[in-house]
Amino acid sequence: MLTVYTLSDSSGETAELVAKSALSQFETLDAQISRLPKIRSADQVKELFSKQIKSPSIIVYTLVLPETRQALIEEAQKHSVIIFDILGDLVSKIESMVQATPLREPGLRLKVDQSYFNRMDAIHYAIKYDDGQTLNGIENADVILIGVSRTGKTPSSMYLAQHYALKAANIPIVFGVDLPKKLFQLPCNKIVGLFCDPLILQSFRSTRASALQMDYSSEYCDFDHIAREVEHSKKIFRELKCEVIDMTNRAVEETAVEIVSKLQLVNR
Repeated sequence: MLTVYTLSDSSGETAELVAKSALSQFETLDAQISRLPKIRSADQVKELFSKQIKSPSIIVYTLVLPETRQALIEEAQKHSVIIFDILGDLVSKIESMVQATPLREPGLRLKVDQSYFNRMDAIHYAIKYDDGQTLNGIENADVILIGVSRTGKTPSSMYLAQHYALKAANIPIVFGVDLPKKLFQLPCNKIVGLFCDPLILQSFRSTRASALQMDYSSEYCDFDHIAREVEHSKKIFRELKCEVIDMTNRAVEETAVEIVSKLQLVNR
C-alpha cells in the first residue's frame, strides 16, 4: 500500500485536498492518506522519519518555515522518500515577480478575521434553515437549494457556508406535499434545484435506510416512486424558473462551484 503523508505547519487541509485530488486519478491504486499537521521544527521532522514515515510513501507538504522545510528535504533524501512542495515554488515565483519578501508565518490562511466570522455566521444560518425547518428570514439567504430527499441539499449548504461564506437554506420537495407559498415569492435567481438520476438516488436511499436501520416506507426506496418524485421536482423547477443542477455522480465541491457560477455569487 502506498501512503501519502501530508505535512503542514498549519492544519494540513490544503495538502490533503491536493493529495486526494491526485489519488482520485488512480482507481485501482491501494493508497491511504495520513495527515501530519503542526510540523514546525526540524526536530519534529526528524522524529517523524524515525518513528512514523515508512516506504513506500510520498510526502506532500505546505511548510513555510525555511528551517523546517530544509530539514524535510534532507531527511527525505536520507530515506529515499519522494516529496512534493505545494506552496514553495509558487511563493518563490511571486516573490521574484513582485520583488517582495513573504511573511513565512504558519497558519496565515486560517487567521481569525472578518472572513472567519462571515463563515461562522453562514454556518449557523445553514443549520437554522436546514431541511425547511423555518421560513422566517429565509429571504435573507444568498441561495436556497431545493430537491427531493438525498439530492445533497444539506452537504451542499454546509459546504457553501464553510468555503464561500454564503448563507444557504434548503427546502425538501416531498411528493404530494405543497411547497411553501413564500418560496414562489422569492427571486428565482436565489433558488437552485437539485436532482439526481433515479437509479443512483435509489442506491443512496437504500444505503442510508440500511445504515440507520430506519423504518422507511417502501416508497422511499422504490424505483418507480423515486422516478415520479424526480419528475415532479423538475416540474417545480420549471414553475419557479430557477437554475437546475444534476447531482448525479457529482461531488459536493463541484456542485458548490457550479452554484456559485450559476448565481454569480461572490465569495465574501
